[in-house]
Amino acid sequence: MNGTNVSNTILERLADELSELTPEARKAATYVLENPRDVGVSTVREIAEAANVKPNTVVRMARQVGFEGYEDFRAPFRDAIRRGAADFPDRARWLQDIRKSDDLGGLYADMVQDVLRNVEETFAGISTDDLKAAAEAIWASRNVFTLGVGVNNSIARNFTYLASTGMKEFHAIPRPGSTPVDDLAWADESDVLIAITCKPYRTEVVKAVEIAREQGMVIVALSDSPASPILRLADHGFVVSVDTPQFFPSSVSIIALLETLLSFVIAVASDEIVERVEKFHTRRHQLGLYHEEKT
Repeated sequence: MNGTNVSNTILERLADELSELTPEARKAATYVLENPRDVGVSTVREIAEAANVKPNTVVRMARQVGFEGYEDFRAPFRDAIRRGAADFPDRARWLQDIRKSDDLGGLYADMVQDVLRNVEETFAGISTDDLKAAAEAIWASRNVFTLGVGVNNSIARNFTYLASTGMKEFHAIPRPGSTPVDDLAWADESDVLIAITCKPYRTEVVKAVEIAREQGMVIVALSDSPASPILRLADHGFVVSVDTPQFFPSSVSIIALLETLLSFVIAVASDEIVERVEKFHTRRHQLGLYHEEKT
């Protein structure tokens, strides 16, 4: 398990005291040492059954290493899952475990806490100078391509839609029936690619960024780690925090950052962008696209 320092410390302590445990408790401890991922998503009965011991044996094992009971022992392993230090299936099992225990209030609190923390951590690592530089590159470009696949595809398209109310050459890729690499075939140093991907990194996004770099494009990248393959190739790279108790990454900070980036583009743009936005919305009112109450 790619656990936290706390859960790793527990495993080390358990290994050190293995010889001091009773034979039955040793069986439980051995199972935990060999299957640490199961701890955060399993009840005491499930662990006992898997280790072929009685539930009270598992409790005694937890007490042997300094915990009041199994729930206290399990807490650091569950925290590791909350912070993403586990595979997607483990996190899905953990959510189901919460549902079985009727602890949705705790899930609600965790979700809210992570949403707020993600936004705070994302913007804490980004300066106004960073955003301004990216915004100026976007405004000065000939074309802007926004790339996201999977859940990030809808985010990229939403950003492109909003930007297109004031700017003409914004393109969400991949286009229907196409591939990102094909969509960038004629792009060059006059164009910008905004790319989004988080762990597990999507191959088509990484490949498109590599191609964009070869073609001289300016790259703006959003990803969840400074070690991300697309951030390493970016001219303007932004690390986003995507932690969540869910089994898929959170999109909140990505959306918030893109909205902020767009506001910076508008801020550094010429006055014509305001006229474009006004004209865009005036036309929509004229076409009856907005509901208006009859007077």
